[in-house]
Amino acid sequence: MIRTKRGSIARKRRTKSRSSFRGALTRTISQQRRKALSSSQRDRDRKKRDFRSLWISRINAIIGQNKEKIYYSNLMYNLYKNQLLLNRKIVAQIAILKGNCLFTIANDIIIINKNSPESELREGGRIKQICMIK
Repeated sequence: MIRTKRGSIARKRRTKSRSSFRGALTRTISQQRRKALSSSQRDRDRKKRDFRSLWISRINAIIGQNKEKIYYSNLMYNLYKNQLLLNRKIVAQIAILKGNCLFTIANDIIIINKNSPESELREGGRIKQICMIK
């Protein structure tokens, strides 16, 4: 039998509209494009997860240095309960820049929750004076 050479057909298939993809030898461009779109969506979601876990670990590390027993879950619950609008990103930045400020916020929240449900923290009264971040 005579050997058939298929090089030209394979080359046509591989170079089908090869616009922005380099090295597309084994997959067609549409397959690579599909995979790239799914990977980008997956990695955007993963990036959000990774940053959230980073912020949580930073907050935990700073809170762990406090002498009083303050847990992360208690801190976040009390922040939410007192309607203090600080998300994890901002709390982590406060923890890194001014750890003492985070301790004061946590201690004030705990004291206020023991004394009365209404607080000055809703308007940001005392915490604004204590934690002036420059």
